Amino acid sequence: MLLVADVHGAAHALGRVAAQARAEGVPLLVLGDLINIIDYRTHEGIFVEAAGAALVAEVVELRRRGDYEAAAGVWHGLSEEQRRHIRARFDELIEAEYLEVIGALDGAEAFVTYGNVDRPELIKRSLPASARFVDGEVLTIGELRVGVAGGGMLSAGTAGEVSEEDMAAKLDAMGPVDVLCSHLPPAIRALGCDVIGGGRCKGSEAIRRYVLDTAPAFHYFGDVHQPQATQWRLGSTLCRNVGYFRATGKAVRHG
Repeated sequence: MLLVADVHGAAHALGRVAAQARAEGVPLLVLGDLINIIDYRTHEGIFVEAAGAALVAEVVELRRRGDYEAAAGVWHGLSEEQRRHIRARFDELIEAEYLEVIGALDGAEAFVTYGNVDRPELIKRSLPASARFVDGEVLTIGELRVGVAGGGMLSAGTAGEVSEEDMAAKLDAMGPVDVLCSHLPPAIRALGCDVIGGGRCKGSEAIRRYVLDTAPAFHYFGDVHQPQATQWRLGSTLCRNVGYFRATGKAVRHG
C-alpha cells in the first residue's frame, strides 16, 4: 500500500500517486489535511484568497511568534461585514478545493481519513466511487489489519479536531492491529514539534498509550510538516511521518 498525509491542495501530485496505485493494483491511504488553508512557507492558500495577503501575513507572523491571542485579535478587529464576506468566500473556496483534490483519486482504490483542517462531511460528499472515508475502522489489506483513526488535536475549534477522550475511544474500539494509521503523531516531542512552523508541539497521548499497549508493527501519521524526527521507535513499533506531501509530492510505500 501507498500512504500520504498533508496533501494541502496538491491535487496534481496526488493524481500522479493515485495513477501509480492504480497501475500497481495497491490501495492508497490518505491520512488527512487535504485542503490548503495557509502554506506558512509561501503564504499561499484559501485564507489568502479569501482574506487578502496583507491580513494573512500579519496573522502568520503573530502565530509564528506564538502570540495566538494577538492573531485572533486581527480577525476580530475586522467589521462584521468584512468577516461575513471572508467567511462566505472561504467556504466557497474550500468546497471547490475538495472537489479538485479528491477528484484526483478517481479510479484508485483509496481510503481517506481527515486531519485538523478538514471538514469530514465535505470529504464524504466529494469522494469518487473508488474511494472510501474511514475513521475508527480496521481495514483488511492483504494479510494486515490496518487501523485508521482520523482527526487533529484540539486547538482552534475546527471541524477536524477531536478530544483525547474521543481518540482513545476510537482506538479502544479497534483493538490490536498490525498497522496503525492516523493524522496525529503520538505524543513524542521529536515527532510533534515543527522546527520551522513554530507554535506548540502536537501529538496524542491516547495514541502513544495505544501504541505501547498493543504494539502494532508500524504507525504511520502526518500533521507535523517539518518535525525534529520523521521516524521514532516507540516500544517495538516503528512510527513514521509520511508527510509533508504538499512539499514532497511523494508517497511512502508499506510492504
